[in-house]
Amino acid sequence: MGPWLDSITGWLTANPQWLGLAIVIVACLECLAIVGSIVPGTVTLFAIAVLAGSGALPLGETLLLGFIGGLLGDMISYTLGRRFHQNIRRLPGLRSHPQWIGGAESYFQRYGIASLLVGRFIGPLRPMLPMIAGMCDMPFPRFIGVSLIAGAGWSVVYLLPGWATGAAIRLPLPEGFWSQAAVVALGLVALIGLCIHCSVKRHPRTTLLISGLSLALLVSLFIGYPYLKAFDQGLMALVQEHRDQALDVAAVIATRLGDFRIQFIVAGTLTTLLFLARQWRHGLFFGATLAVTALGNTAAKYFFARIRPEVLAEPITSFSMPSGHSSGSFAFFLMLAILAGREQPPRMRMTWLLLGCLPALAVASSRVYLGAHWPTDVLAGALLAITVLAASLSLSERFMPLPAMPPRAWWLILPAAVAIYGFYAMWHLQHAIGRYAY
Repeated sequence: MGPWLDSITGWLTANPQWLGLAIVIVACLECLAIVGSIVPGTVTLFAIAVLAGSGALPLGETLLLGFIGGLLGDMISYTLGRRFHQNIRRLPGLRSHPQWIGGAESYFQRYGIASLLVGRFIGPLRPMLPMIAGMCDMPFPRFIGVSLIAGAGWSVVYLLPGWATGAAIRLPLPEGFWSQAAVVALGLVALIGLCIHCSVKRHPRTTLLISGLSLALLVSLFIGYPYLKAFDQGLMALVQEHRDQALDVAAVIATRLGDFRIQFIVAGTLTTLLFLARQWRHGLFFGATLAVTALGNTAAKYFFARIRPEVLAEPITSFSMPSGHSSGSFAFFLMLAILAGREQPPRMRMTWLLLGCLPALAVASSRVYLGAHWPTDVLAGALLAITVLAASLSLSERFMPLPAMPPRAWWLILPAAVAIYGFYAMWHLQHAIGRYAY
């Protein structure tokens, strides 16, 4: 940590009343054209989020402030591009670094709206793409709609780890928590590192290697979860410590979207639509992967018969490990991400996978937040989904690569998925608000 960052965090520690404004400013600068390419906002955001998690700000407020700051940076960048158009190239910084705007411009022209969603998580592109959207006269309602979605995910990815670190340091966690958390983190880092390395190097057996490592980690978790009690109990205590009514409503909606009935309806509908669109290989890959994941989850759950946490007011009679919500959501959203990344560069494929993890993590995390599953339960569910998904993809591509889906197929399945999830989300939101109001 540099002296400048030490001075900032030291001052904010002594003056916590300015912490919220600091989050907005740093998030804005991180997403601001030109400035975001110079200022090390990611490191600063993490350090400030650690201070927020140490008791200065609740999680919801921290994420909201980061979201507002990022959205403000996007709007300023868009306005600059819309105002100056091609003359923006003459601004200081861009004259001496034309590659900043050149790379972002070609990326935007190639991927359009998707570039704003995916590029939000790619450091060099994040501050430049909103300005390029303004230069290309993208309609403001369309830009702000995409920016709202991308900004919400970005706020979670960039602020939640720091906030959780600060909260974990503050709480008296069980003895052995940090060592057990380090073991879990090491396994996840190994899996993520393998995915990145094999994808970048275009290893011919990437999916087999990923499936094999995921299976090894899953088996290790099944065998070793009794020795991870401090990790489970400590993380559960950390989550339960920061529950509030607003997050309760969001968690209930997220967890309901992962219910088996909704997952079955969405999977059946999308598989049928793919077959109707004559996407036989994609439909078979989609339906078979979800079916095998569901069967594997059910078999493992009854084989291990792990008891659920004693947090719920109304205990659930079914067993806990692995989490069906976690395995189903990771299998579904990562499968969409894999199909979206077909025939694209490695960086794009990895970014699509990151985007696919966000809604899956929301569903999986809601199970821990509501006390329905231990953290290792949702981790086992995610590993099961990755194991089956990677093995299924390897089998699908045994004789020839799985091609990219045509746009007409996406225009069938995406609106259908959004409509089904949106309907159930609104229905559960009304019921949740009514219950809390009562």
